[in-house]
Amino acid sequence: MPLNSVCEPAVTAFPSSACTCFACRWGHGSDHPARPRRYTCGTTDAEWQVIESVMPWPAWLDGNGGRPEEYCRRQVVDAIFYVADNGCKWRNLPVDFPPWRTVHAIFTRWYQDGDVDAVHNDLRDLVRQAEGRETDPTAAIIDSQSVRAAETVGADSRGYDAGKKVAGRKRHVITDCLGLLLVVMVTTASVQDRDGAKPALSHLRELFESITLVWADGGYAGKLVTWAKEKLWLTLEIVKRSDLPGFVILPRRWVVERTLSWISQRRRCVRDYERLPQHHEAMVKWSMIMLMARRPARIDHVR
Repeated sequence: MPLNSVCEPAVTAFPSSACTCFACRWGHGSDHPARPRRYTCGTTDAEWQVIESVMPWPAWLDGNGGRPEEYCRRQVVDAIFYVADNGCKWRNLPVDFPPWRTVHAIFTRWYQDGDVDAVHNDLRDLVRQAEGRETDPTAAIIDSQSVRAAETVGADSRGYDAGKKVAGRKRHVITDCLGLLLVVMVTTASVQDRDGAKPALSHLRELFESITLVWADGGYAGKLVTWAKEKLWLTLEIVKRSDLPGFVILPRRWVVERTLSWISQRRRCVRDYERLPQHHEAMVKWSMIMLMARRPARIDHVR
């Protein structure tokens, strides 16, 4: 064999005609050619089976307006995964995916219609059940992370975090005891943790009436503890730093720190490239969808 020969990469094709998503069964998804699975961020058959089971019912099937979906949902999800995982521009989406304008429009519509939240929350329930937990948590952990903003972020939605010396945005994250995302809220980096925690905790109370305890670090101490107790009936417990020398794992706080590390594994979430803060929130949820879809699929594969 010549030394300069090029080996073709191993790819696995999933023909659109064999897909059972709504677009392929009742839309026009089967009209387009199959796309081989080339990238590591693409869904496996087991992962897509998990995601497809929680995908929302399309409104056009009920006669509520809109045209039948043009492209296979799996191809669209794989395209969003590619952008989230590799951090490329929408315009640089590889040509074997659906057109980038179509993918971006679906990305925006799914988030505005609440479909991303529905998929994310259903997957979180599946993971919690697989771990032997109730679907509704009773405790949570809150923290924040400042990320640098790219030139695509407008001046009206960016700020400067003097403590972290970061110019950009700040994402306020609340997780359960497994590290699964419950609430994410993106603000300017200049917003203090205590100020950003109020709307985040209020949204947490609207979603989960079962939660009574929230752990936090010293940045949330002060009047916020009293406010959470009186207004939201939440016990905000401050986990203080240890006085021991060297690296010490702090109880409960390491869980949300690990979640922030999970999110930062996706290059689109390492920096903030989104013009709208809501789109960055969507990218964070898509990164968690990628993570959570692999867990039930891995468990089913082992069984």
